[in-house]
Amino acid sequence: MSVLRFLCVLVAASAAMAGGGAAAAAVAGTAPYRIHTLFSVECQNYFDWQTVGLMHSFRKAGQPGPITRLLSCTEQEKKNYKGMDLAPTFEVPSMSLHPKTGDWYPAINKPAGVVHWLKHSKEAENVDWVVILDADMIVRGPILPWELGAEKGRPVAAYYGYLIGCDNILAKLHTKHPELCDKVGGLLAFHIDDLRVFAPLWLSKTEEVRADKAHWSTNITGDIFGTGWISEMYGYSFGAAEVGLRHKINDYLMIYPGYVPREGVEPILMHYGLTFSVGNWSFNKLEHHEDSIVYDCGRLFPEPPYPREVKEMESDPNKRRALFLSLECINTINEGLLLNHEKHSCPKPKWSKYLSFLKSKTFAELTQPKQLTPKSLEMMEDVHEQKQDVGEPEKPRPKIHTIFSTECTPYFDWQTLGLVHSFNQSGQPGGITRLLSCTDEDLKKYKGRDLAPTHYVPSMSRHPLTGDWYPAINKPAAVLHWINHVKTDAEYIVILDADMLMRGPITPWEFKAAKGRPVSTPYDYLIGCDNELAKIHTSHPKFCDKVGGVIIMHITDLRNFALRWLHKTEEVRADMAHWPKKFTGDIYEGGWISEMYGYSFAAAEMNLRHVISNEILIYPGYVPASGVNYRVFHYGLEFRVGNWSFDKAKWRHMDVADKCWVMFPDPPDPSTLDRSNKDSLQRDLLSIECAKSLNEALRVYYRKKCLDHNSLLPPTRETRHPPSLTTPTQKAPDLPTLRTPDHETAGEIMTARKIGKLDKTEVTRQDSEVKNETNDLSPPEETSQAFTSMRVWIMGFWAFSIAGFLVVMYVMVSNRRGQRKRGKVYKPKRRSSYTGSWERNAETS
Repeated sequence: MSVLRFLCVLVAASAAMAGGGAAAAAVAGTAPYRIHTLFSVECQNYFDWQTVGLMHSFRKAGQPGPITRLLSCTEQEKKNYKGMDLAPTFEVPSMSLHPKTGDWYPAINKPAGVVHWLKHSKEAENVDWVVILDADMIVRGPILPWELGAEKGRPVAAYYGYLIGCDNILAKLHTKHPELCDKVGGLLAFHIDDLRVFAPLWLSKTEEVRADKAHWSTNITGDIFGTGWISEMYGYSFGAAEVGLRHKINDYLMIYPGYVPREGVEPILMHYGLTFSVGNWSFNKLEHHEDSIVYDCGRLFPEPPYPREVKEMESDPNKRRALFLSLECINTINEGLLLNHEKHSCPKPKWSKYLSFLKSKTFAELTQPKQLTPKSLEMMEDVHEQKQDVGEPEKPRPKIHTIFSTECTPYFDWQTLGLVHSFNQSGQPGGITRLLSCTDEDLKKYKGRDLAPTHYVPSMSRHPLTGDWYPAINKPAAVLHWINHVKTDAEYIVILDADMLMRGPITPWEFKAAKGRPVSTPYDYLIGCDNELAKIHTSHPKFCDKVGGVIIMHITDLRNFALRWLHKTEEVRADMAHWPKKFTGDIYEGGWISEMYGYSFAAAEMNLRHVISNEILIYPGYVPASGVNYRVFHYGLEFRVGNWSFDKAKWRHMDVADKCWVMFPDPPDPSTLDRSNKDSLQRDLLSIECAKSLNEALRVYYRKKCLDHNSLLPPTRETRHPPSLTTPTQKAPDLPTLRTPDHETAGEIMTARKIGKLDKTEVTRQDSEVKNETNDLSPPEETSQAFTSMRVWIMGFWAFSIAGFLVVMYVMVSNRRGQRKRGKVYKPKRRSSYTGSWERNAETS
């Protein structure tokens, strides 16, 4: 053994002398350099539970070297603070309230804490590399600066693309070298010598930017609040530029839970600064700002779904990886809390399935330390414009919010369930809001308030001035109402229709949206952009884009645009002389697509030219382009797979959301499809995916609604799917239809004809159906499985009652007969009399 040790030491020494320190470390089993990790917090409950999560993940990941919490507290706060033992701690004087200016800005404690540690900590004298993290992070594997490519004079950092102040006057005002300003933050890996030179400038530049209130506005800083809150981030970038530190920028090492990782990338750091969700479960750190969960024995954050459930809900492997990362993040925090409670002698918690999972071998294997992949180590170009071409959806970009417009009818309720469920599964950043247009009378009776995050809007279906009945105007009216009444921190707004399902994130950076350059999808049937209709209704007809469906627009553009959209819609709707098909392309010739022209004409009036993308939206039933990963299904048209079909209009009066376990007819199994024609196969697979996604949304909703209210029981395990509205052995019956001229239906038939997606027979068939349906406006019979079940139950109850009555009568008759048998004198007479009476009664009944 001693000989072996001697050989190991000899090999290590030889490698070190040859400049192979890292190789020697591999032999000796230790890090080749001294490394120290820092993170900054304040003495609040909010940072305490984050500290527990970070510390636990730090230990699990096997990060070498010590870690120090830089704890900023006032003397008064320190007297009541309970969390001194949560992490190795170096106390730092609080600068939340600036000692000179009196400015309240807690974020300044981060650079102030690092400066204080460098100046006063003995540990800072014995270190080569420093890794600086935020408290709201989870470490997944060792973060070794020398492996990441960091060098003296070239620190490594994560990409923060929203720091637009590096490109404008802000950088010119606050650094002599604006061309050296890097948009970075999050993960920082520094050589100690660089950090000593840089840290004082980090602090002073933070104070400088914070004092520059004249340049806090969003258009200069990118700060959505416009309050100088990210001054510390700019202090970092400007301080580094001032001392000539150029970063090696990596966009793969760190990921936000909820974002989809690139194929081949293994992030080693999770930053849960944004809301993330898995199915109906979600987590937002800001909702736990005052949470004392660290000190409440036995209490954990709400448990997320289990890995097995995630496998069932998501078939795409990359999206499933994203969901697993979200599970790993919250489960690691909860595991840390559980261990912290045990450490502080909390009573042993009661057994639960979730606690058993956290202590299981399965969870341990899922959260074992991750190793860097070659793809994870790829660096970005120093120049941000070159990075923009990559278009990564997972980087911390400008905030996004998604909105869609509906009315308070059952028809929109089941569409809402589908869209919101698909939104939660898609990895779309930001939140979603339903713009619900209702009359006061309808709202009193409306049952679907809890179906989605909702902003209520006065209905304009019946125009308050003209009396015109035109529900489609609610879309621009609702957007205008929302933009005027809701304060949003989103920089970009994504506008969808209710009859859509999301398959993936729709982000402005991927599809090249910008201020003044919204993104949308082609609506080529809007021929009014090419004729006198555009010349009448816009002063810039040459700028009229034939677009609609999905819209990505900068919030500033939308604020200026929304009112024009509404006014142009009213204007086109009032121009009845130009409703005919030859002007509008509207096959109904009823002005139904006035709202769509209102959008295009308003955009032309503002010189808003669209980035038109064919890769965002597809209609089920259309043949997809090869290699395109469409982000949205728009099921505005009937689509078929063999003898099975789905038409949203046939479910116009079905109150699906108010029932339990009422599903749409299941599409065919993919294994039964004809695979001889690749185009047809891909078309049918997408159609099946759309239908299954709708049913899955209902299934998820029913699991919560129906069990919570002790309604109908869910299907048994032997049942492969919840009961359908049709029996599986029969063809789905054609329901009576009420097909008011939805603009999608009219328009998409025209689109099909123009772009050649449907064959001639199909176009003729759909034209015929549309014409028949617009002439038949009688309301359909409402089909309801729940109602059918109730009727069967009542009939069964009647049958049971009648049978019970006959049994009782039989017993009574038998008893009487027995009594008459015992009376010998009167037996013949009474028997004869009774029998005759019974026969007469029977005849009468």
